[in-house]
Amino acid sequence: MERSPGPSPRPGASGPAVPLLIACALGIERFALRAAPRGGRAGAAGPVTLLRTGMGPANAERAVARALAEPRHRDAAVLASGFCAGLAPGMNPGDLIVAEETRGPDATTPCTGVGALVDALVRAVPGHTVHTGPLTGSDHVVRGRERAELRTTGALAVDMESAATLRGALLSGPRPVAAVRVIVDAPEHELVRIGTVRGGISAFRVLRAVLPAFHEWHRSLLLPRR
Repeated sequence: MERSPGPSPRPGASGPAVPLLIACALGIERFALRAAPRGGRAGAAGPVTLLRTGMGPANAERAVARALAEPRHRDAAVLASGFCAGLAPGMNPGDLIVAEETRGPDATTPCTGVGALVDALVRAVPGHTVHTGPLTGSDHVVRGRERAELRTTGALAVDMESAATLRGALLSGPRPVAAVRVIVDAPEHELVRIGTVRGGISAFRVLRAVLPAFHEWHRSLLLPRR
């Protein structure tokens, strides 16, 4: 788990800025987020922690619960990120998914500030398609027929950790939550096919460019309500 100190409290604020916890499962996902281009870590609205949870829903929920039990993360906004599998025909590696809600076996979790996050991502990674809709959870890699069956539920993409991450975050107390995933695997670009390496590189490049958008979303949460 890595931390950046973030800025000092905003002028006129009554206390420290709200922290941001970004959760991802894999080392390659954490490496992509750490490898943000120069300036990508600037503009954070408060302390930012990058948490590697490990693979699978159980690991994600446990890791997030442990992190949020620490006093410095108690009120943190939580954003789940990393790679995912797209479910809809026509999706390509490097496309982005912004969840309107995450769906797990125990709960459906609405996400916070979806519009602001979409706008920020469009600016951060111009030329890449940003999809919005339900992001469903699974405890295993989804392929072929099962992918098509999940699509009939209305979900746009699937991953193993986002639903558990956001559910675990809210079990620790009310807070803003969101999920942004980069498609690495899609119906016409399954991981077992020859295009895997090129698709993976495309998704990695997109993931390493999204951090400024996460910071912008975080800042938007702190603006006064009108």
